[in-house]
Amino acid sequence: METIILGLGSNRGDSKTILAEAIKRFASFLNNIRTSSVYITKPQDYLDQDDFYNMVVSGHYAGSPASLLKTLQRIEADYGRNREIEIPKGPRTLDIDILFFGSQIVKLDNPPLIIPHPAVHRRAFALIPLLELYPDYHDPVTRQPLAAALAALPDQGVRKSV
Repeated sequence: METIILGLGSNRGDSKTILAEAIKRFASFLNNIRTSSVYITKPQDYLDQDDFYNMVVSGHYAGSPASLLKTLQRIEADYGRNREIEIPKGPRTLDIDILFFGSQIVKLDNPPLIIPHPAVHRRAFALIPLLELYPDYHDPVTRQPLAAALAALPDQGVRKSV
C-alpha cells in the first residue's frame, strides 16, 4: 500500500458539504484517512470566480495511480464536474488532484497523469494543508522540504476556514 496525498478544492455549490461527502466516499478505497483543516483561498489563475475551499486528504491505497485517477474523476463527475465544458482553472464543484503517490514518480500519457503534481510547489493552497498533516514532508523528486517551497511563495490569500 502507498500513502497518497490528495488536494481537494471546491468553489461552486455547498463547498464544505461537497468536500465532506467526497471524503466519506474515499473510505471505500483508502485506509487510515487523515484530513487537514479547510482553507479559503483566493482564485489564482482565472480570477473572475468565488474563493475556493481547499484541503488535503491522505490515506493508504492499494491500487495503481491510473486506477486511483479513474476513481477520483468518477467522484468529481458525480458532483457535476464536466472537464469538457468547464473554464480551465475556473469554477468547479469538486476538483481532486493527486499530489503525491508514495515516493513514486509517475508520467502517463493515457490517461494523462503526472505525479508529483507539477504545480504543487507553486500552490500555497496545497502546501499549507499538506504541511499541516506532514510538517517535514520532502518532495520525492527534489528531496527538498516542502516547507522551503512554501516559504519561497508570495502571499496567495490562503486562510483557515472557521
